[in-house]
Amino acid sequence: MGAADAVPGVSGGTIALIVGIYEELIETIRRFGPGALGVWREGGLGALIGYLNLRFLLPLVLGIGISLVTIAHLVTWLMAHHALLLNAFFFGLVLASAWVVMRQAGAWHWRYLLPLLMGLVVAVYLPQLLPDMSQAGNFTLFCAGAIAISAMLLPGVSGSFLLLVMGLYGTVMSGVKSFDLGLIGIFGAGCLVGLLTFSRLLSWLLRHYHGMTMMTIVGFILGSLPQLWPWRQMMSYRLAADGQQVALSYRYLMPADFTAVTGEPSQWLAASALIVLGVVVVMCLGERKPSDPHAPSGKKGLSS
Repeated sequence: MGAADAVPGVSGGTIALIVGIYEELIETIRRFGPGALGVWREGGLGALIGYLNLRFLLPLVLGIGISLVTIAHLVTWLMAHHALLLNAFFFGLVLASAWVVMRQAGAWHWRYLLPLLMGLVVAVYLPQLLPDMSQAGNFTLFCAGAIAISAMLLPGVSGSFLLLVMGLYGTVMSGVKSFDLGLIGIFGAGCLVGLLTFSRLLSWLLRHYHGMTMMTIVGFILGSLPQLWPWRQMMSYRLAADGQQVALSYRYLMPADFTAVTGEPSQWLAASALIVLGVVVVMCLGERKPSDPHAPSGKKGLSS
């Protein structure tokens, strides 16, 4: 999840869905609040650990944290030097994840069509609605953290891409890599507020409108695919204050036309193989059943 969140166009929430921990993750985050204090007073530390599902959450957070300061360096390097091949792998991975989520939604109903289309439209047009926030101060950085983490919880909506659109991707990634504690603290506080707020909304939707929520997520995932299509040409962009190019529009090409139009090698054979690899990875991992987020404490876990 940490490596995926470092790539504009990919959501860590998509990875959580693929491996079957998404609903448990949302429910676990939701439990952080006043109710946890009551559990602590009544049952002590052991009850609190069970209530907050820390045996699940702490290894996950540790893995994300280690990835952000290690694998994220590799991923950002690949984005700079082998973007076409990296996008190809994630395109296959994200495409197949839509199938995994549709299976989790259950049997198809016509009432799912509207949330599917709504998710698709939001994923496509949301980045265009966000302003350039690169010149703003600490409060804006706080708000950007809340927006980005909320997006990262949604499969198919990339928090990193939204940061790129807002002109803050380079600033945040540089701050993480250089351990800028001031920037990390302000951005992290915004992430914490967004995490605790948005997780409650998602948890409620999954409990009361599970099928429709999952189909909305499928729309988000399908709407994110153009951002990962390997053979594309940037048609227009704007420069953020940190020097990052923020794409405004793309021309999507077939591999045979890519070299003629851009003058760059299409690498179609390697890219096609990576798309297939991404699909295969998801098909293998997608066979794992999601854990029950509402199971009693101590009885949760992934089943296979």
